[in-house]
Amino acid sequence: MEEVRFLKELVAIPSPSGQEERVGRFLVEEMAERGFKAHLDDVGNAIGIAGDPDAARTIVLLGHMDTVPGDVPMRVENHSQFYGRGSVDAKGPLATFVMATTRVVPKLRDTRIIVIGAVEEERNGRGARHLAETMDAPDFAIIGEPSDWEGVTLGYKGRLCLHYRHEQPGSHSAGDVVGPAEKAVTFWNSLMDYADIRNHGEFGRFNTFDPALRDFRTFSDGLNDGVEMRITMRLPPDFEPEVLKQRMRAWGNGAELEYSALDMPYKGDKNTPLVRALLKGIRAEGGRPRFKLKTGTSDMNTVGPVWDCPIVAYGPGDSSLDHTPYEHVDLHEYKRAIRILSHALEILGTDPR
Repeated sequence: MEEVRFLKELVAIPSPSGQEERVGRFLVEEMAERGFKAHLDDVGNAIGIAGDPDAARTIVLLGHMDTVPGDVPMRVENHSQFYGRGSVDAKGPLATFVMATTRVVPKLRDTRIIVIGAVEEERNGRGARHLAETMDAPDFAIIGEPSDWEGVTLGYKGRLCLHYRHEQPGSHSAGDVVGPAEKAVTFWNSLMDYADIRNHGEFGRFNTFDPALRDFRTFSDGLNDGVEMRITMRLPPDFEPEVLKQRMRAWGNGAELEYSALDMPYKGDKNTPLVRALLKGIRAEGGRPRFKLKTGTSDMNTVGPVWDCPIVAYGPGDSSLDHTPYEHVDLHEYKRAIRILSHALEILGTDPR
């Protein structure tokens, strides 16, 4: 089947962040063959426009082409479980966008659909940041991320990434000098104590502040000793990063603190024509729709506040498989998501009330 062929070929092209050119050109060629006006933009995003380019109403389907590193051998198990890096995060949702749009284009009235495969979502959101700066706000936007076929994602937590580094003259372990590793542990414990106090009484992980220690490394050249940590912090709504940064400077006691990313939390409205259209599509397939709030981040965090339009995330797949060696999507779910999205796009492209 064409839908499965397209997904498999899309996943088969390795595209870790920063290495998306080949998959981008493949995506442009595939969209062009289906009648899209397709091209790569200045930063490498693959963009395909379907329908009347001058239509009054615009729907943006924003997925991403890049993946995290790591090879998950492509295979199909139990007749429908398709394994491969990116099958869930997020080439499955991106393929769903292309296939659903192809289905509904003949039915659109005064509506254009722009399908985008963005670059570097897994690294720094470079593709989405470029779009936020250069693209006019659409009437509706859907972010391509796994939600499972019955789920509609309304929002994502924020993210703050920290690189901690401390170096000092070496000392003997029998002395009374506190070493850099101990200082780093004290810093981490202070951060976790802060999280415990901040999260007291909160209900649900979407509302909690969650630090994660991603890397810890000590080093020495014989004269100086040092330590490095990489910490990722997931931020809840109404969080004030600058207040936390002030506290961390005090806890750091002279350590170098470098922040490499800040994405603020974002949550869209569920009382919109976009949400209603997706709910109708899910129910038409016999599903029971449910709303989700994700503890990670996505390109919604970047474009949502700028475009300020009805926005959700949708796509086939189990997000708990993201970034794992077990990443796979059920092909039946993938095809069902295409039908659901086609149904929703037809509503939005003809009578979006």
